[in-house]
Amino acid sequence: MALTMLNEFLIEDPNPPMLLYQVSKTAQLDTLNYQSCFMQGVFAHFPEILFIHRTYNPTGKVLYTFLVDGPRVQLEGHLARAVYFAIPAKEDAEGLAQMFQVFKKFNPAWERVCTILVDPHFLPLPTLAMEFPAAEVLLSAFHICKFLQGKFYQLSLEQPVERVLLSALQSTMCSATAGNLRKLYTLLSSCIPPARLPELHSHWLLNDRIWLAHRWRSRAESSRYFQGLEVTTRILSQLFGTTPCVEQGMASLLRYMQQNAGDEASFSLGLTPQKSQAPLDVSPESPKVERLVEARIQHSLNAICTGPAAQLCLGELAVVQKSVHLVSSGSEKVNIQILEDTHRVQPQPPAGCSCYFHQAFHLPCRHILAVLSARHQVLQPDMLPAQWTAGCAASLDNILGSKWSETLDKHLAVALLTEEVGQLLQHCSQEEFERRYSTLRELADSWIGPYEQVQL
Repeated sequence: MALTMLNEFLIEDPNPPMLLYQVSKTAQLDTLNYQSCFMQGVFAHFPEILFIHRTYNPTGKVLYTFLVDGPRVQLEGHLARAVYFAIPAKEDAEGLAQMFQVFKKFNPAWERVCTILVDPHFLPLPTLAMEFPAAEVLLSAFHICKFLQGKFYQLSLEQPVERVLLSALQSTMCSATAGNLRKLYTLLSSCIPPARLPELHSHWLLNDRIWLAHRWRSRAESSRYFQGLEVTTRILSQLFGTTPCVEQGMASLLRYMQQNAGDEASFSLGLTPQKSQAPLDVSPESPKVERLVEARIQHSLNAICTGPAAQLCLGELAVVQKSVHLVSSGSEKVNIQILEDTHRVQPQPPAGCSCYFHQAFHLPCRHILAVLSARHQVLQPDMLPAQWTAGCAASLDNILGSKWSETLDKHLAVALLTEEVGQLLQHCSQEEFERRYSTLRELADSWIGPYEQVQL
């Protein structure tokens, strides 16, 4: 009956999801893999960081929930970041390898996964490294926090000590600077009996690589992040972790997903252009279609631009093909984000962009080319100035000499550095901000003199 309910989801859903399962000889669910079209689309747009959470069932089965993570993911809703559900036959190398291989088969974007966040008890790390060879596997800040919370309760500490440790842990997780982590490490060393201290693995607090994946969040963002994951994991535990029947647990979880599908609309609105625009196709493309679009843009560049101009633009296009993210679109302008740099693009002729490449050369930059690629369009002659059209320029050296100057070079270098410093200051804690600001203050005074205050 439970399997019948699972199959009914395929019939009721207007966009049928992927549902694969195997049943044992005793008619019990052996393996399961589930992904809706919406979940597949979310992963295709945010594949860089994958968060894996495990939920145990009383029967011994384990539900693997894959969620997207990282700075680009701004999805509201408790399970809006969930992109895959899987129940392996066993939690051994063979069972997990099969689960990951099915996931990769239905998600070509798996090759773009850079980081995988797991819990401290995740033992089959070699299998994960073999299936995702280009990804770095790290302990997640959320799972470390839950691990330490559980240890505090297990140690049966005096209530005042327990409250101090829990408060310090919460504060540190919301501002995971190296200094705060060191303070928490010292506090654990002084409050936990030496014989029990190794159980806490407090050395994780001093592993800066773990916290770099989390430190970009502000205090408010960290608080929302932990609260959201707390609710998500609690829902998974209530729906799957407390039900004796695995099939009924999955049916309850999928029913919850359908009843709370309103979160999908908000995500779709962020990627769907307004009616006044030509529709953008932002669905995940097959490699064949991507190569065709790239070839058409290359042909239009070679046909319209001079050789040197095409050479510069093709370098920009190469970056687009490696990393492009359509942030939002309006009636006249499109926001494109590539490698964390966001710029304002006007795709209508004459094409314009706020980036430094376009401001210096007045050529189609990587952001303009990203818009063309997303719309399956090619370069038009009226998108670039006359001096860049075919037959108007002699060599790349002449063009660079005429367009570039030492002053402009210095200006762009300073502007890029200023923007980078500004981004770092926006996303650090108040304590870290004050320390960095003080350093900048001293540097500015040493250059210009303490008698002339320089506004930073």
